[in-house]
Amino acid sequence: MDRIVNLIYDILRNSYLKRLFTVSSSIAVALSVALYFAQSYLIYPRQFPAGSRTDVPSPSDFGVESWEAVDLVTPDGEKLPSFLLKASPKLGHKLPFTFIFFHGNAGNIGHRVPIGQVISDQMGANFLLVSYRGYGLSTGTPSEKGLNIDAQTALDWVLDNPELKDTKIIIYGQSLGGALGISLASRNQDRVAGLVLENTFRDLRTLIPKVFPPAKHIAWLCHQKWPSETVIKTVDKIPILFLSGGNDELVPPDHMKRLFDVAGSTSKVFKVFPNGEHNDTCNEPGYFETIAEFIMGLEKKGQ
Repeated sequence: MDRIVNLIYDILRNSYLKRLFTVSSSIAVALSVALYFAQSYLIYPRQFPAGSRTDVPSPSDFGVESWEAVDLVTPDGEKLPSFLLKASPKLGHKLPFTFIFFHGNAGNIGHRVPIGQVISDQMGANFLLVSYRGYGLSTGTPSEKGLNIDAQTALDWVLDNPELKDTKIIIYGQSLGGALGISLASRNQDRVAGLVLENTFRDLRTLIPKVFPPAKHIAWLCHQKWPSETVIKTVDKIPILFLSGGNDELVPPDHMKRLFDVAGSTSKVFKVFPNGEHNDTCNEPGYFETIAEFIMGLEKKGQ
């Protein structure tokens, strides 16, 4: 399977083969078959960057002092070693919020600890980094169905935790994690206070032709759908913050604008970071200030 995946990556990177693909039916058929059977590796590249399945930096590696390891166990028996960064008391106050964070489709939770560190230290909120099945040190194999189980397991754990159950819960997802966040929020609107989305796509079948135009005629082969554009219409009870990188090279920014336009919530904010690319929008000036304003607005509204 790895050989097939590497072949597909080589094809996608080679401009000559891109042109050849558009005129060669034999290559089109071969790639169609490969994409269908290897799409789990393509959609969920948990082995990238190198070492992501074995080397998971801990919060201590970043100087985080107040944190704990959380061993989530899903109803179908998968083990998800996750991290909880606890709200910092250094600011002299604590906002009663807990973020449940879902990352993008590559790497692991250790790579995202600095994001949680900013939110726990500077906003006084708890921050749960959820390790998906098949990612990092977690067991199992990722899939749309499986990741939805993982997300629900994380939310249920927070709601059962004596220290967290009375906090206001914010679902926060980047890219693929945003699609997962939309799905989780749609099923739990009476249990969460808000939703934060960054550089998320409308659905995978719509995204594929944008990322790789020659594949537009085989996008229907993608059985991992993540239909965010349809699902977000039902998210009508909680506020939503949209964080869009204006220079996103993977997910066209108009995907985020479309999600904003069709979202069912009447309390929604769209913020563009003009220079933000797909993986570094969180480094743009004003990014974390925008999140802070969003959650403080929720507190004032009593969400």
